[in-house]
Amino acid sequence: MSAPAEFAVWAPLPEKVQLQVDGVVHDMRRDDEGGWWRAEVEAGAEADYGFLLDDNGTPRPDPRSRRQPEGVHGLSRRFDPDSYEWGDRAWTGRPLAGGVVYELHIGTFTPEGTLDAAIGRLGHLVRLGVDFVELLPVNAFNGTHNWGYDGVLWYAVQEEYGGPAAYQRFVDACHQQGLGVIQDVVYNHLGPSGNYLPEFFPVFAEGGANTWGNSINLSGPDSDEVRRYIIDNALMWLRDMHVDGLRLDAVHALVDERATHVLEEMAQEVDKLSVAVGRPLTLIAESDLNDPRMVTPRVAGGMGLTAQWSDDFHHALHATLTGEGQGYYADFAAAGLGGVAKVLTDAFFHDGMWSSFRRRHHGRPVDTASLPGWKFLGYLQDHDQIGNRAVGDRISATVSPGLLAVGATLVLTSPFTPMLFMGEEWGAATPWQFFTSHPEPELGKATAEGRIGEFAEHGWDADVVPDPQDPETFTRSKLDWSELEREPHERLLAVHRALLALRRAHPDLVDADLSGMEVSWDDADRWMVVHRGSLRVVVNLAEQPREIDLDVPATDVLFATGEPPALDGETVTLPAESAAVLATR
Repeated sequence: MSAPAEFAVWAPLPEKVQLQVDGVVHDMRRDDEGGWWRAEVEAGAEADYGFLLDDNGTPRPDPRSRRQPEGVHGLSRRFDPDSYEWGDRAWTGRPLAGGVVYELHIGTFTPEGTLDAAIGRLGHLVRLGVDFVELLPVNAFNGTHNWGYDGVLWYAVQEEYGGPAAYQRFVDACHQQGLGVIQDVVYNHLGPSGNYLPEFFPVFAEGGANTWGNSINLSGPDSDEVRRYIIDNALMWLRDMHVDGLRLDAVHALVDERATHVLEEMAQEVDKLSVAVGRPLTLIAESDLNDPRMVTPRVAGGMGLTAQWSDDFHHALHATLTGEGQGYYADFAAAGLGGVAKVLTDAFFHDGMWSSFRRRHHGRPVDTASLPGWKFLGYLQDHDQIGNRAVGDRISATVSPGLLAVGATLVLTSPFTPMLFMGEEWGAATPWQFFTSHPEPELGKATAEGRIGEFAEHGWDADVVPDPQDPETFTRSKLDWSELEREPHERLLAVHRALLALRRAHPDLVDADLSGMEVSWDDADRWMVVHRGSLRVVVNLAEQPREIDLDVPATDVLFATGEPPALDGETVTLPAESAAVLATR
């Protein structure tokens, strides 16, 4: 049934804009100022529509399209987010502090690769003991499968995942099972294929570019509405889709010369929305700047974001467990266990010190007296650190199950907000590789050649680098859930469940006060002791048992990754490649 509906689009660039609804073309009127075009016409609740710009006879999708049933080149379809009957009325949200995040990619989390299929696996996450599900980007991109960072229509949910209705069902199901949802969003660039936004408005900064393409216009002419486009998108996920937080991709690539940075502006509006909806809303930055001002409160001169990822923690752990020291791992490998200790106490390793990889000083110190550790996400694996390796191999392909359990112990007992990457909890043997499905042969070929060339510079044989365009690269990256029934996967899953249960049971393990963190270690014998209140997290990375002196008598073994250690007063004998959490007096 049709009803009067207003259509509006911001398009200051074309001289004429017409609206096409279900094949019928209607003229649009332009506002006197601002470049908005509007029309009120009869339209069905799921009418297909698009915009005709100047004399181009091919309709373009709505820049704010909620649904693209025929892909990013096709017409948009109307979608009313308020038509869904939510079942999460009892959900009051949860703060990030004290929580654990689980990062996953919808397309490879299940064999089906859909949001509805992912609902069927939520019970696994509940039993695991995590608190938040963080989805890699789901915005519409050209093709059938992709990591999600090539999106071109930020308001639409990719149809292969199930579209916006399936997304609402997924969030609703998460909330009804006690899981919060964090959505990864990309505001620093647009994908290389299917992007029609430049025909509507100046979305790109003049002469600006970053690693992934043209920079977004945040401070040039007409940037007010570009910023509005970004912030409205953030509010859409949080308000209309009931999402609990956003992970903001590569915010260091947001070039903003204004007095109030777009991130600060976004944080202000999200805080207002949080009050309006009556639940905590979270903004998490991915930033390689090592700048604590990202998460410093606005009243203290910061951006006021909730938290940020900590690659330094990953790099220190990875270098320690694997012995790798190439590229950006060099400084961490040279520091040994001291690098892990520094991050545990200071949040950043590069906090103004020399970075050999960057060939300059990098970062800024964290005021550990005022910034709690939960404002930094700590992880042993994430989609980037796996997928941007030449063959997309997980750390489980390099180190023993014992060392995997040691790494899990250090992450899940850290003062940070722990994050796991899908399958990490059972030491998944499947890789997570870089995959694309660009329909244009030239773009697909260029992507594959660029990937091979990038790794050839680092000494990798071109024959071992997977072709991103090969459908098998995507298929190989899907989780194999049957691994849960086999060793060592079953045992590693038990380790993660036990650690997460221990974390919930002992407030000392959730204590995020960095100023009180103490760590002792011995690089030669490869052991470490992390003080967590009255508890001691003891780690032996060596291939032989180690006798470790504590500062206080240990009274009980609360957790062990394998055979429990022997306690003798202030001395503990820890088996090879193992970790334990001890109670003391």
